[in-house]
Amino acid sequence: MSGFRRAASVGSPYPASPVEQSLNNNVNVSQTNRPIITTSPASSLITVATCNLNQWALDFDGNCKRILKSCAIAKEQGATYRLGPELEICGYGCEDHFLENDTFDHCWESLALLLEGGATDGLLCDFGMPVLHAGVRYNCRVLCYDRAILLIRPKTAMADNGNYREGRYFTAYSSPANSDANCPEMHLLPSNFHTQFGQRDVPFGLYYIQSGDGTTIGCESCEELWTPHASHIDLALRGVEIIGNGSGSHHELRKLSTRMELMISATRKCGGVYLYSNQRGCDGGRTYYDGCAMIVVNGRIVAQAPQFDVHEVHVISATIDLDDVRSYRACNPAFGIQAARMATDEGGAGRHGLSCNDIELGQSSTNNSRPKVSSEDLELRIASPEEECCLGPACWMWDFLRRSGAAGFFLPLSGGADSSSVAAIVAVMCILVTKAARENPEGDVAKECRRVCRKDEGNSLWVPATPQEM
Repeated sequence: MSGFRRAASVGSPYPASPVEQSLNNNVNVSQTNRPIITTSPASSLITVATCNLNQWALDFDGNCKRILKSCAIAKEQGATYRLGPELEICGYGCEDHFLENDTFDHCWESLALLLEGGATDGLLCDFGMPVLHAGVRYNCRVLCYDRAILLIRPKTAMADNGNYREGRYFTAYSSPANSDANCPEMHLLPSNFHTQFGQRDVPFGLYYIQSGDGTTIGCESCEELWTPHASHIDLALRGVEIIGNGSGSHHELRKLSTRMELMISATRKCGGVYLYSNQRGCDGGRTYYDGCAMIVVNGRIVAQAPQFDVHEVHVISATIDLDDVRSYRACNPAFGIQAARMATDEGGAGRHGLSCNDIELGQSSTNNSRPKVSSEDLELRIASPEEECCLGPACWMWDFLRRSGAAGFFLPLSGGADSSSVAAIVAVMCILVTKAARENPEGDVAKECRRVCRKDEGNSLWVPATPQEM
């Protein structure tokens, strides 16, 4: 064993490097049977961020660029925790490329670039990528901080209904019966991680992170939210206050309302902070991922990103007072009874928590600089069925147009409902793109618009004056 608690490993033929000794302090995985003791935090305020990302299957360079941009925006908004979508590093729609080892290798290369690029400097990042562990392919969350990997958390429930075929590419993880953070299962990292970052291995399994200031953060992945025994239930009963759900959920009519109901219900019953991140756009397939990242606190949505949009990166954040979560749970006797019972059944509280004593996620709250807590209910933005039918395909067509290199669409007009509807959807696409381009003539949407319209020669900042011109 190396990396975390390397100095405590027995019989290792390698001496711990100075970098490894430093990493030992990041995640203090005790090898005794003594459970982790949860202490009262010094500060209860924390700013968290989640995002919509318009990723593209196998576009590793472009995906990394968008992830880096989202991390930079999260830092600008004062966040210390950033959640990203499911499989964001490679793109969700890689299909049978998930069966190729190259896809896994390129994901590790991309993760190294993200760490090297400073994405995780001072920011706890929850990335989504596939991991080959012990010869088995898993859909994983990878939690990183200050250029160190803290935890790899595999997905436990595969989506295999409708358009989903996750079971073809990945295996649902089942935690060993004696799973314990005191002696976790370890994943051996690629050799370049030891060369570049001084880390050889990382805990692998269904654990959560506890920072030095007492903040606890766990993971739930997409389909797990929809299962009868959802992961957030056990996490909440174990005292985890912040749960991040990185998702790759495509658009279906009225599906957003169901998602909202599940997250509101989850935090209303158990209390807590629930972050939802989703891909948005066409990543090369026939489905459209409809974004709408959200932050939910104790049954109230406090931040929501757009569901339909042509921008590639959208980050939202909220400042939370975790004392509100603790008070909410403490006022629920039934919750306390079940939490105590779980701690008894598991032989003590904290046995699934990885203690990261050197990480401080909370914010100082002096009277003069106390951040404003996001406590007001948000007016929810839910499109009507007619708007969904129009906006979803319009955004999908823009992604298909700009990423295929085409110059436009050829539409035979029969005069019936099909062709006239497509013409109207293309018009809506032009309205969305023109609006975004005119708002920021130097932005990514404007650049793509100039390229598609063959107006990208020289240093021109041309944007269409009207949707009709486009």
